Amino acid sequence: MTVTLPLADRFQALADPTRLRIVALLRLMELSVGELAQVLGQSQPRVSRHLKVLADAGVLERRKEGSWVFLTLAVAERVEPLFVLIDDWADGATQALFASDAARIETIRAERAEAANRYFAGHADVWDQIRSLHVAESEVERAIDQLLGRRPLGRLVDIGTGTGRMIELFGPRAALAIGIDRSSEMLRLARVKLEAAGIQSSLRQGDMYALPLPDLSSDSVIIHQVLHYAHSPAAAIAEAARVLAPGGTLLVVDFAAHECEELRTSDAHIRLGFEDEVMTGWFAAAGLEIDRIQHLEGGELTVTLWRGIKAAARQRRAA
Repeated sequence: MTVTLPLADRFQALADPTRLRIVALLRLMELSVGELAQVLGQSQPRVSRHLKVLADAGVLERRKEGSWVFLTLAVAERVEPLFVLIDDWADGATQALFASDAARIETIRAERAEAANRYFAGHADVWDQIRSLHVAESEVERAIDQLLGRRPLGRLVDIGTGTGRMIELFGPRAALAIGIDRSSEMLRLARVKLEAAGIQSSLRQGDMYALPLPDLSSDSVIIHQVLHYAHSPAAAIAEAARVLAPGGTLLVVDFAAHECEELRTSDAHIRLGFEDEVMTGWFAAAGLEIDRIQHLEGGELTVTLWRGIKAAARQRRAA
């Protein structure tokens, strides 16, 4: 009688030269299926078959971003013992092959950087137009830093991460930094920036109304200049509160209420900023208590920071 052992299945999944190379490559950075095929010199269908074996064994995870699929290793607790074994047992030929693959990764980095530069060059006038309407971004970032405080950020989630600026600034203070955005193009830009800065992060495609995260899985959440694009800001705040652990912090950074109607057509703004009373009500409905509001005036638009704390479970039941 043959007994099925998940551990044996995991070792069998790794018992292939191509799959070992894939694991070693993903140790260096997240890669798309096409990028893996390029480095390995194999067809995408063949690489996809190998990836399915590794995913079924729980060694890696797949995340769809638009028409692309990105691969990342499973949680560190699962794969770190694997790499201890690989590092101890790898022979000279294996190490040489891994090194050769790693060198080809630099081509991928260069191609990503070139794509990012093209995107920014094509959209520079849009970014500059928005920035000219409000206080300097450096002042906004300084205020964000002050409101986040000096405490460790724990598990940090940046909703609508865009180019990854919030993770670039605050990811080093987090135990885990996760960036979420609907745009696969933005996520690719963020990868280029964060990889160049040497900042570890997990970037995922997702919707602010349905975050790809479990309940109570984060300690700090940032929503930076995102809610003015939201059809339902209250729902986005409630979803952010869902993933916050008790005692966790939500920081929303956006515009105060204004009358720049042209932003609706020129930059697709749905909401023309927010009143403090309205934002306070949305926080309260989500089980968050605002403990700090800060206004940064300058130019036609005022930037406001709203910070809220999630009540402890016992307090919320008593309410």
